[in-house]
Amino acid sequence: MIQSVLLFAVGLLLLIKGGDWFVDGATGLARRFHLPDIIVGATVVSIGTTLPEVMVSATGAMLGQGAMAYGNAIGSIICNTALIAAISVTFNPGPVNVKTMKMPVIFFFSSAALYCLAAYLLGEFPRWMGFVMLAIFIVYLVLNVRQGLKHPEGVEEEEADAKPRTLVMELLLLIVGAALIAVGADLLVEHGTIIAQFLGVPETVIALTFVALGTSLPELVTTITSLKKGHASLGIGNVIGANVFNLVLVSGISVALAPFEVPVGKLLMGHNASLVLDIPIMLGVMLLLTVPALTRKKLDRWQGILLLCIYAAFCLFQFFV
Repeated sequence: MIQSVLLFAVGLLLLIKGGDWFVDGATGLARRFHLPDIIVGATVVSIGTTLPEVMVSATGAMLGQGAMAYGNAIGSIICNTALIAAISVTFNPGPVNVKTMKMPVIFFFSSAALYCLAAYLLGEFPRWMGFVMLAIFIVYLVLNVRQGLKHPEGVEEEEADAKPRTLVMELLLLIVGAALIAVGADLLVEHGTIIAQFLGVPETVIALTFVALGTSLPELVTTITSLKKGHASLGIGNVIGANVFNLVLVSGISVALAPFEVPVGKLLMGHNASLVLDIPIMLGVMLLLTVPALTRKKLDRWQGILLLCIYAAFCLFQFFV
């Protein structure tokens, strides 16, 4: 048990330092190639911070545990939106770039429609759907990069005391930061689960909350680091991009490796709780985050507070119902 506590702490330290280096590398590349922060957040940063979900879900799929990929994707999206983005909006509300935010939002809800088609009408995730999701992922990346190159932002001024980094150094920060994030998240999930079991937390609760939260810790660390460094839009772009990746990359890889039926866990009013609660909450929190932002061209503090309340209620349901 002492070893698990120590390794849990090591994982947390790796996540913090990895997030710091990753944001430094990403924002450095954004300045170098005149790309908007939100575009970098929705592509490069999102790939790096989604690595834990990819590893957990792909491993589960290869072991014949499709339910892990299903629950991890939905739980991570809820956590990303109603906890991580909510923290950013609560502490740093403000204007958003509608032009660069619109594409990730459209891709998310288009992918979510495909996901709902499989869950509600087919009752399963066939292999062909996995390949369709991966194709959407590739199209999303290509269009985001093209948009970023077509509408570059001006280069931000470096801090007075900061020494300019070389391209190699920025790429190294990005790669090493991503590696530390992945290893740190893996340590936290594995040993956080051991600690939770030792304390008597039910297995079902661990699967629905601890794993989803653990694999979303890179997004949380990156968002907090972005806030501290004055790049709030990078954090929001990272969250939206990571949500797209959870649907099309994480689920796509899992379904392509091993198709599975929609798992049935808890029942709510005689129906699969995932279909009547989890997926609607996933869609609802994303609507709450993005629709006001796109229509009013800004994020308000009330959105963050309401999202945090929804996440707290969601967790309480998982623990006590």
